[in-house]
Amino acid sequence: MEFQRLGLIAGNGRFPFLVLEEALKLEIAVTVVAIREETFPDIDQFANQPQVSVHWLGLGQLGKLIRVFKGEGVQKAIMAGQVRHAQIFSRKGGDSVGRRVILPDLKMMKVFISLPQRNTQSLIGGVIKALEKEGIEFIDSTVLLKSLLVESGVLTRRKPNREEFKDIECGRPIAQEIARLDLGQTIVIKDQAVVAVEVMEGTDETIRRASRLVGGGRLTVIKVSRPDQDMRFDVPVVGLETLLVFKECNVSALAVDAKKTLLLDREEFIREADRLKMTVIVN
Repeated sequence: MEFQRLGLIAGNGRFPFLVLEEALKLEIAVTVVAIREETFPDIDQFANQPQVSVHWLGLGQLGKLIRVFKGEGVQKAIMAGQVRHAQIFSRKGGDSVGRRVILPDLKMMKVFISLPQRNTQSLIGGVIKALEKEGIEFIDSTVLLKSLLVESGVLTRRKPNREEFKDIECGRPIAQEIARLDLGQTIVIKDQAVVAVEVMEGTDETIRRASRLVGGGRLTVIKVSRPDQDMRFDVPVVGLETLLVFKECNVSALAVDAKKTLLLDREEFIREADRLKMTVIVN
């Protein structure tokens, strides 16, 4: 891999931090565009590195993003980290200061107008197309983190019990169809019944909603990639933050897709999942 300078659009979570850490190990210069409504403020710590620059932009400032990347000679870029779907389609977003109005600039408005559908895949695809017209190529978001893509098997000490196995067998084809329709990538199952389907609220809130519906009873979570998953964006990610929600909501089993799911902080994740007596299966 050779980059004159890599562009990184950083969403929330640990994913963009791991991309940056790996880029620094490989001595790759990086221009980071941090999204005010999403990116963790700690990303600023990387601005102390001579080969890294960090620029904070609002979610709708596509024109400014293009100017930043072109101004720093970025020709290849990566998207890493979640941008909550509700943020994308809302006029308001939350930040540490309060409620901030999201006003799309002219470039972003043109993307909105051109969309055949108002779903996340279409919007992010439209943003990628707009940047590629400016000579900025988007590449596989896992290109620096291939070792974090999980392989098939049971990751935890405990294997799925009979009920959990039935939930996974029942739920996986449903989850795959939901993903194909670009509604979400996660469903929550209990006793072979679908309790909740992810839509705009994101995985964590979907699981919390399911927990409320079943009164805190045991749950199975299935998280899948799209059938034609574009590895440039919206790649399924699980990590320690995921386990906090599982503990809160009494999730006993997690099923994810092999080779298309990033597992962050693997050793700590498995150790904590074992402590919680969870089972994690990769198909």
